[in-house]
Amino acid sequence: MSTFRAIHLAGPTAAGKSAVALTLAERIGGEIVSVDSIQVYRGLDIGSAKPTKEEQKKAPHHLIDIRELEESFDAAQFVELAGAAIGEIAARGRTPILCGGTGLYFKALFGGLGASPTPDPALRAELEATPLEELCEELKQRDPSAYARIDRQNPRRVVRALEVIRLTGNPFLEQRADWNAGSQPDLWVLRRESEDLRARVDQRVDVMFEQGLLAETEALLEKGLRDNQTAMQAIGYRQVVEHLEGIRSLDETVELIKSKTRQFARRQMTWFRNQMSPRWIDVAPGDSADSIADRLLKERTI
Repeated sequence: MSTFRAIHLAGPTAAGKSAVALTLAERIGGEIVSVDSIQVYRGLDIGSAKPTKEEQKKAPHHLIDIRELEESFDAAQFVELAGAAIGEIAARGRTPILCGGTGLYFKALFGGLGASPTPDPALRAELEATPLEELCEELKQRDPSAYARIDRQNPRRVVRALEVIRLTGNPFLEQRADWNAGSQPDLWVLRRESEDLRARVDQRVDVMFEQGLLAETEALLEKGLRDNQTAMQAIGYRQVVEHLEGIRSLDETVELIKSKTRQFARRQMTWFRNQMSPRWIDVAPGDSADSIADRLLKERTI
């Protein structure tokens, strides 16, 4: 087995991929590169299910805690930093293990970034201050195809699409990267039955609150959480902020986060199925991280 052939491990939230990645790292002498748009931020620990300090001591982790809340982070930065990390890990004779649930980052790493313009701070600020309904209407008029395909409940994506359109004068989808899924490396995706994943999501959310998600969010608000659009779109933090503002009770907040996380997990699975060419690893409720790692390593060498 080639030491330098990276392992790419993905899956929906709460599927158990972090535990498998850590097991793989300990077993084959690997180092983990996080493929997560939220874990890059310092302080976003509990809500992002960031590996604990103890887990990070068991194997080197990369692209965790590399940005402050007021800093931006995107797919282009991920590709640059992940590429550098992969090279450094390989140079040490160890195996890069890329693990996370941000599918767009995997796709950008495999296929490139296309020719979209870099963000314009002034235009971005103007768009972010505009009501989402108005942004969606503009997108509908200027690029009906993008309007039909984009997640219109995600302000960050709508803003970026309009930013690109305004800066270039061209439809947004024409400027997306020319992905070539046929040439992508193996992407292993953990797949669980819906009821199993639902139970794991609910348990994860309960544990987050037990670990102090409320207190973490309160502390982050003092450090500028509201100004970080990426973090505020992350399921968990946004709902807790709304609870702290008195919009809903704690019990209602917990249930809302569970519901939204389950919906997000389904969207992740649909995205991996439709946008990538995954190698599925079907996982049963009783499967351990060790047994899943065994199967992956066996299939990887076939």
